[in-house]
Amino acid sequence: MAERPVGRRSRFTPYDGGDPLAPPVDLREALDAIGEDVMAGYSPERALRELLRQGTRERTGLDELARRVAERRRQLLKEHSLGGTMEEVRRLLDEAVLAERKQLARDLDDDARFAEMRIENLPPTPAAAVTELSDYPWRSSEGRQKYDEIKDLLGRELLDQRFAGMKQALQNATDEDRAAAQRMLSDLGDLLEAHARGDDTTQQFQEFMEQHGEYFPEDPQTVEELVDSLAQRAAAAQRMLQSMSAEQRQELMELSQQAFGSPQLMDQLARLDGLLQDLRPGEDWGGSERFEGEQGLGLGDGTGVLQDLAELDALAEQLSQSGPGARMDDVDLDALARQLGPDATVDARALAALEKALRDSGMLTRSADGSLRLSPKAMRELGRSLLRDVAGRLSNRGGQRDVRQSGTAGEQSGATRQWEFGDTEPWDTTRTMTNAITRTVSAGGDPREGMRLDIRDVEVQETEARTQAAVALLVDTSFSMAMDGRWVPMKRTALALHQLISTRFRGDHLELIAFARHARTMDIDTLTALDAEWDKGTNLHHGLLLANRHFRRYPNAQPVLLVVTDGEPTSHLEPGGEVFFDYPPHPRTLALAVRELDAAARLGAQTTFFRLGEDPGLARFVDSMARRADGRVVAPELGDLGAAVVGSYLGGRTGGQATLGGSYRDLFGGRGYWAG
Repeated sequence: MAERPVGRRSRFTPYDGGDPLAPPVDLREALDAIGEDVMAGYSPERALRELLRQGTRERTGLDELARRVAERRRQLLKEHSLGGTMEEVRRLLDEAVLAERKQLARDLDDDARFAEMRIENLPPTPAAAVTELSDYPWRSSEGRQKYDEIKDLLGRELLDQRFAGMKQALQNATDEDRAAAQRMLSDLGDLLEAHARGDDTTQQFQEFMEQHGEYFPEDPQTVEELVDSLAQRAAAAQRMLQSMSAEQRQELMELSQQAFGSPQLMDQLARLDGLLQDLRPGEDWGGSERFEGEQGLGLGDGTGVLQDLAELDALAEQLSQSGPGARMDDVDLDALARQLGPDATVDARALAALEKALRDSGMLTRSADGSLRLSPKAMRELGRSLLRDVAGRLSNRGGQRDVRQSGTAGEQSGATRQWEFGDTEPWDTTRTMTNAITRTVSAGGDPREGMRLDIRDVEVQETEARTQAAVALLVDTSFSMAMDGRWVPMKRTALALHQLISTRFRGDHLELIAFARHARTMDIDTLTALDAEWDKGTNLHHGLLLANRHFRRYPNAQPVLLVVTDGEPTSHLEPGGEVFFDYPPHPRTLALAVRELDAAARLGAQTTFFRLGEDPGLARFVDSMARRADGRVVAPELGDLGAAVVGSYLGGRTGGQATLGGSYRDLFGGRGYWAG
């Protein structure tokens, strides 16, 4: 519990800082989910929205919270009806009339017979009967008591409509209590009129609260807060009236004149409603709801339910996060706790913390046009995550090489990096101790008095690979890749390979080449954010042209050619640079692709085709191409594509196909074999 000052007094409220035992925000899981959506073609902004909608392993998402809000709304409408006050009036009236009849049956005078006639001829509707009995000289004390309860009930219900809790507060009220409530209404009307004119003062408000603060448990601190609270309740009362049938409204209006035995209360409430509607015209004063249940609600309880419905509608809008610039900070956590309980608030607060952490961590940055994009830091984190997944798949299936190594049995490169789990390289003692000293000093400690080594301080020595490689990864970006669910695995594969080469094999040279109707080289950011487009053509010829140009730039490196495709080549470049397209594949298209593959083979390229899909024509084509280049064909499952490509790169960069080729069946769960 925490003590919070609220003006003139203090009040203890529940701790609202969330679950102190909740796990910390998992940015890695969140970034993986966002990265997956971005690679599927979503903008980072939309991907963030999707993450918040779906939630995480630890926290319920906005969609589930919105579903519970909608269910709560349906439940309120299904369980309740608005005839509670009328049913109570009818019950009290029946009891009063029955008691009076019993008394009149015992009385033998002529006036008693006249009274019996009047009782027997009461109007059929409760409202008219109550009005008719307003000047009736009751003989039964029980009957008079029940009739007085009707007037008292109406007054309390009408006040409860505008001031929650008044029905219970005035249950055993005296005439003095009722008079005090009416004085409060009069003073409140004067205060609101002054506020509407701009003549009110802070002192006037403080004096009003000192005299009548007991009627306002929410403890408003300003006139504006007071008006907000009253207007929301009054608007809900109007919506309740609009939700009644015409007959119910008519009876209520007639009965209201008997509240506390005079029409004065209704006059004051009408004045109050008019002032509030002028001050807060933006409230929903004319809406209505359709109640279908059997549990009758009194005027006060019914107004409370209408307030709940309005609050639920507002929460649904907040949880949808559909407006421009919508943020998790827009969600009213107090309202969410009232409607769904504290657990929902904990989930919403955790999602808000996740959103803030993602925006503040540098994972998402604003571009020149104001849109969000994944930062280089985010791309590195995504690459590390994908590489961990690839390493796990290689390890679980007997992979030939630990992808954490930057070289195999090579000489030390002089470079170091932070230790990661699984590293076997020797520690760089100088860098490790320097990190420990720096961390100790930054924390205010004195290294001369001793220091504790932290795992974060450890750096290991990197080794140089004995062979450099020029790697060309050709990825098919024709529309069929996206249509058949291969778009994201293709991008994940490229990002994993890029991460491996840029962090573990820095001496290698990677070229990412996307080929559809034509081919083009791309950096990893562009490829990751690439949207699928309806563009006929699979121009392997152009892609191989770009790959061979890359290999020639690095004549001393081992060429490694990796081709990921799901279709036969259907387009090629003409001598003038125009793109030729034909389907089925034109013989010239196939011939030009073969010519460039032969050129790659002459350069010594270690070639692997990754065939996606079961198209027989594609299978025949890649089989013949692989045999011609003395290369390999791998047909992995989509989930194993990244491991297949990385494994092929690790073998191909040192000419190690023979040691890896025969194990692909077990290694990747696909149909891996030598072609030739």
